[in-house]
Amino acid sequence: MSFKEKVKPYLEPIADGLFGKQRGMRGPQLAPVAPRPIGLMMEDLLRLDDEAWGTYAFSRDVLNRKFTPEKRAELTHRAMECGREYAQKMAGQYGTSNPTELAKKMGMQVEYPEMPKSAARVLFAEFKAPNHIYLYMDAVRKARTTMIEPGVKAVLTDKLDIGQLLLAHELFHYVEETYKKEIFTRTEKVELWAPKPLHNRSTIGCLGEIAAMEFARTLTDIPYSPYLMDVFLVYGYSKDAAVRLYEEIMGLAGLRPSNPENYSPAT
Repeated sequence: MSFKEKVKPYLEPIADGLFGKQRGMRGPQLAPVAPRPIGLMMEDLLRLDDEAWGTYAFSRDVLNRKFTPEKRAELTHRAMECGREYAQKMAGQYGTSNPTELAKKMGMQVEYPEMPKSAARVLFAEFKAPNHIYLYMDAVRKARTTMIEPGVKAVLTDKLDIGQLLLAHELFHYVEETYKKEIFTRTEKVELWAPKPLHNRSTIGCLGEIAAMEFARTLTDIPYSPYLMDVFLVYGYSKDAAVRLYEEIMGLAGLRPSNPENYSPAT
């Protein structure tokens, strides 16, 4: 059985996005969805603003209901500022914004296995403390194949290097761990229920992902949110799962998915 066949049950439905860090959930067989060109989905997602991507990121967080839309928007922007700040800080400190060079200078051990050892969790890249990053080449190759589909390159541009973008994203998680006593994504907390006078405060997991996306965007200088990669990368493993994720994201943004019959790929 191929890796694609092994992971398919975990892609439908997808419980998490965030650069392939899905928690697969086995459930009833889902009805097929109408096919949608990946170029069309990328065009639509390109138009979403930062608040829409923040809404999507928070929808994956167990603490989502703790926040009003206004508070989610505020935290999204602060997390993005954190990602930009630390990207600039690391680039200045180490004299490069190239993720590969930066990883070397930061003492990271980067490995490029074909795929994860387990298919129980769909991963495209991951950071493991203290200083290991794994980029899974099966996903990278599938992404390069998806890149040549009609209309995709016109949206994602020649600036996209999927390996570098994934590496930059995972580098942030190392930075976050290194600066955990002071970095916003770790110091910002929300009060959970506890019997008085006790306090129970928790970090907000999605802030680290939002910041990691902005950290990666700043280092690689791509002109759009790396959150587009959630749909783009999943497409290489399951077109149906990618379409479902796209439709969910559009719905969270209060937008209707485009009619594929009207799609004319840009060149």
